[in-house]
Amino acid sequence: MKHISILVPKGAILGSLEGSRQLLSQVNEFFKAKGAPPIFKVQLVGLTRETLLSGGLFTVNTERVIEEVLKTDLIIIPAVDGDITKAMENNRAFIPWIIKQYKNGAEVASLCLGAFILASTGLLKGRQCATHWMATNDFRTMFPDVNLVTEKIITDEQGIYSSGGAFSYLNLILYLIEKYAGRDMAILSAKVFAIEIQRDSQLSFTIFQGQKEHEDEPVKKAQQFIENNFPDKITVDQLASMLALGRRNLERRFKKATANTVVEYIQRVKIEAAKNSLESYRENVNEVMYKVGYTDPKAFRNTFKKITGLSPIEYRNKFNRATRAQL
Repeated sequence: MKHISILVPKGAILGSLEGSRQLLSQVNEFFKAKGAPPIFKVQLVGLTRETLLSGGLFTVNTERVIEEVLKTDLIIIPAVDGDITKAMENNRAFIPWIIKQYKNGAEVASLCLGAFILASTGLLKGRQCATHWMATNDFRTMFPDVNLVTEKIITDEQGIYSSGGAFSYLNLILYLIEKYAGRDMAILSAKVFAIEIQRDSQLSFTIFQGQKEHEDEPVKKAQQFIENNFPDKITVDQLASMLALGRRNLERRFKKATANTVVEYIQRVKIEAAKNSLESYRENVNEVMYKVGYTDPKAFRNTFKKITGLSPIEYRNKFNRATRAQL
């Protein structure tokens, strides 16, 4: 039987905590219905016996505190809310226990913003990690040695797992169910809980916000210029000349400050504007393409799909209310 410890961090989001417990516990019920023994021992593990969540609206009673769990097979770190720095500080006591359990053979999975607690252990150094796309800038600033891949729903690397934003944690739990209990059990769980099982990207949900929480003023000016003039043809040389910087110097500083090259940033600003048009208006794809400054339909489609995971038409059909009403 696999021992699963679902942590109860201070400030945990109740949904990801209870949702994980429900899914994993239900697998035991499926096995029981077949006359088979349960395969999971699921426990809520906290720093204290009682943990207040959502500003005291809910109280979670843990079955164990970390000192009582000498060995476990899988640790699940739920999402946390509120100020992420405060949440990390409030839950720092989990860190040495998580590290010790991982070194003793346990696997570790973070859900959404639980990635910040996982990254605080140092176990993610040089490895991939997913989290909510809204936390991209903060995560990269705090943990520059982690390979953040916010386009992914799930990462799996050397016994460490992570999931993307919000309810995508359900896909990671299904992934773990498939790994430990088999494909059939994962499919049954997906059907019972009405979860789309084959989701591997959260690109279509991402809103590009730009990275402006840095102190490089010339780069900020370049970003502002791009955002104000994105329909026009903008070149790196043009920006470098405007800012009185060498091209290589600008490219190096821009990448360091924003985690994007200048060209990538221009593309992302254009595609974000295209997404807004496709969501809100009745313009056809070519009209949107010209509106944001593309003239080559193939280049527009390829860039759009690279950034969103969908073609422009697929994106419009998914998110435009008027279009969906006609389907």
